[in-house]
Amino acid sequence: MRVWQINLQQHLGGGEFYTAFLTRALARHGVPSTLVVDEGARFWHGLDLDPGTEILRLSRAEDLLPRLPHERSWLLGHGALPACLSADAGHLRSALAHMPPQGRNPLAYARHDLVVPVSAWVLEGLQALNLPAWREPLYGVAEARGSAGGELRARQIYDVDRRKLRDRVLDWIQPALFALRRAEIYRKRPGLTLGIVSRLTPIKQFPRQYEILAPLLAQRPAVNLEVFGAGGYASVRDLKRALRPMGGRVRYWGYQENVAAVYAGLDFLMTGLPEREALGLNVIEAQHCGLPVLAVAAPPFTETVMEGETGHFYRDPRQDGGADFMRLLDALLAGRARPDPRRARAHLERFSFDAFAGRVGRLVTEARAFEMR
Repeated sequence: MRVWQINLQQHLGGGEFYTAFLTRALARHGVPSTLVVDEGARFWHGLDLDPGTEILRLSRAEDLLPRLPHERSWLLGHGALPACLSADAGHLRSALAHMPPQGRNPLAYARHDLVVPVSAWVLEGLQALNLPAWREPLYGVAEARGSAGGELRARQIYDVDRRKLRDRVLDWIQPALFALRRAEIYRKRPGLTLGIVSRLTPIKQFPRQYEILAPLLAQRPAVNLEVFGAGGYASVRDLKRALRPMGGRVRYWGYQENVAAVYAGLDFLMTGLPEREALGLNVIEAQHCGLPVLAVAAPPFTETVMEGETGHFYRDPRQDGGADFMRLLDALLAGRARPDPRRARAHLERFSFDAFAGRVGRLVTEARAFEMR
């Protein structure tokens, strides 16, 4: 049995790391992967794929059709399958739902035999829409890359969309600017250090969050915010605009490969706003590295954070103007004990590779049963 995993994303994010550890978990159950990727995505060989994974680079999804075997096969999209693949009823048409379907068009998953949620929040949305949902969340794995003692240097903060002239110009200018200026090396500053460690994408809703929180944080000079991650031009522009009230207490470091060192240099991880988030690999990674999390008290964060043990919750700032967040922040500034997530061993075990592989094994059993129909 072989699975055809289809991930046509052009930028590296949580879904791509999820794809990588899924190849390893499937291989543990005797299922090698053919990974179908966009021909312009060059990051795949840098990820920890199972050694038996075959990478197939295509310019468009339709080019996969003549390559599929005639016998019944397992197609697994990261996100909804392209229409040309979901139309073929001769294969198991499945998809991993890396985004909550709440508030989205359910027709994206039309003609799928199985949709696999990555959290209970996503499962709830699939069931509410009467979609063919897998019965349990396929929670991801807390795998933080690098070493806690590594050096961090400022890198580019913009993702490049080569279809846009502006981005192609940025791609040409940024390396030259970095080569000319003195290397900026990360050093934790005195005070309380909060961190964003994430791709800067619209689903995180960071600009909206900090339109509310940044003016309040500006009133607390002992608080710094460090931003680790890259995003499209508009996402970065809007975040910088929202964070302007904090002035020089915000620094931007771009995408970092050594995530373990990033987490080691912070006091708390800040999540984005909740409802468009499916799981948040950064949330479980941070806890695995001993970094507690500050999150809005709503799913999916209520699945991944334990109040008082691996972090703290606060009320959605869109509901109270950030008042509850500031009460929490003032308590932390006054010396409230900082939780150590590594003590919550049973909680973290849910996000271990072994636990993930066990869940994948049950999914494989379902796929094999379909093949025999």
